[in-house]
Amino acid sequence: MRTFPPAAALALFGSLAAAIAFQAGALAQTQPDSGLPAANTFGNWTTIVDTLDTGQDAHKTCAASTAFVDANGNAGTLTLSISTGDALPPNAYPAIMIIIDNKTLPTGKKIAATFGDPGVKVSATVASSEAVNGRPSWAVDNEPKKSLALLRAMRQVTSLDVAFGKAAVASIPMDGFTKAYRNLGTSCGFPTKDVAP
Repeated sequence: MRTFPPAAALALFGSLAAAIAFQAGALAQTQPDSGLPAANTFGNWTTIVDTLDTGQDAHKTCAASTAFVDANGNAGTLTLSISTGDALPPNAYPAIMIIIDNKTLPTGKKIAATFGDPGVKVSATVASSEAVNGRPSWAVDNEPKKSLALLRAMRQVTSLDVAFGKAAVASIPMDGFTKAYRNLGTSCGFPTKDVAP
């Protein structure tokens, strides 16, 4: 699996999240001009597929993102991202990142986190990283079994309640998640039945 230095990964997530936010307001399942990333909208989720062709080979980066606002009015995004140059499901799952304009949330390398709703709970760890466009970010530890459980929870719940330690982050609507995840699989060439049958 290809790993990126934290700054490079954050730049990728930041640019994808910004592009998704921009395109979500302007596009609804359109095909882009040649050379531009393809964007599709499914409920509250927007997917972007970007192809990098080096002349020797081509890699696709597939991302899905949804915007949310926490109880205090802080804006944020939840983003999934995977590349055809990475290990793909079922060996590895899309990286999951939360970016939110809330500087009071816990920071560090191994922060206990919970995701779900009253009927479904998934425990994982998150690590905070440098700010993306001035907003703090957290990446979920991308261990395959935990990632699979979290992605399944995202499919099952209406809203994903997220907490870092004892601090509530937000309740993030999941409308459109299943179709967006299937679009990532179709676009980047991985099976989705284990998450979104």
